[in-house]
Amino acid sequence: MNNAPLGSLCIYQFLGIQPGPSLLVLGAVHGNETCGSIAIKKIQEEMENGTVSIKRGKLTMVPITNPLAFKNKRREGQRNLNRNFKIVPNPRDFEDHICNLLYPMLSAHDVLLDLHSFQSPGIPFAMIGPPNNNGDLEPFMRAQEEEAFAMSLGVHRFVEGWMEVYVDGVNERRERDVNAKIGYGIGTAEAIRQLGGIAITLECGQHDDMSAPQVAYKAIRRALHHLDLTPEMAPFEKQDSTQVIKLYKVVDRLHLSDDFCGTWQSFDKVKQDQVIAYRANGEPLLADEDGWIVFPNPGAQVNQEWFYLAKESRRFGYN
Repeated sequence: MNNAPLGSLCIYQFLGIQPGPSLLVLGAVHGNETCGSIAIKKIQEEMENGTVSIKRGKLTMVPITNPLAFKNKRREGQRNLNRNFKIVPNPRDFEDHICNLLYPMLSAHDVLLDLHSFQSPGIPFAMIGPPNNNGDLEPFMRAQEEEAFAMSLGVHRFVEGWMEVYVDGVNERRERDVNAKIGYGIGTAEAIRQLGGIAITLECGQHDDMSAPQVAYKAIRRALHHLDLTPEMAPFEKQDSTQVIKLYKVVDRLHLSDDFCGTWQSFDKVKQDQVIAYRANGEPLLADEDGWIVFPNPGAQVNQEWFYLAKESRRFGYN
């Protein structure tokens, strides 16, 4: 799929005659998450054969954002590209070089759609940014625009609270004398928000789910319609039901003998005081309240995120 040299990026760009918003679509930020790459290739072919056209604005698509990870069929090349995303004056690893190429691209676009997939079975969901605020952590004043964009993409589950809970995790690691930096939690979406844009990270399904590329493809087509970049009518059915949940706690693995009490998958429901896992010394880890377990990672290393807890949010006013 990728014929570009390993040290370069293949980019497709389509410009409308009339001015309008600019949309950047990324695939394979993690090399083993290929649904976005497949969807982007299909859109590119449709653009070139005239099935889809851009009437205004700009569409830029990067089918394979991390060529090294993609080549090796792994999540990462030399590190996680979707963390510590910034300009690196003295790049040390492959992902540093990619950040230096991508960051100016983010600054040149209004909207980002970053297409991902996940390891365990489950339904697609979208990661959204913070509500409007003037705080120090993640100031943002375009929440309504971002929410409308998220709701246009064809999924009904939305997750918020990433940076807030990530910072709580960093502070707990520092209390354990673990070197941790808040900036490491910044990925592509957080970076473009810092630059004044809006972003959605769309998790399209399980890595090997044959439907995930179609979820990604529909999301791109829906995004083009939502932003009025294409002349066509809405190509897909309207999404009505909506569920918004908020991450509120991250739990790290402290010992390799820490163990889950069962086989958890993202968005499995948990009840208050339900046992989720046990520490190496036998201490049970309980759910604080009714909610969900998110991103459980049985292979987590010591002092890394092991699982997240989430609760119901009324962010969109639908729950």
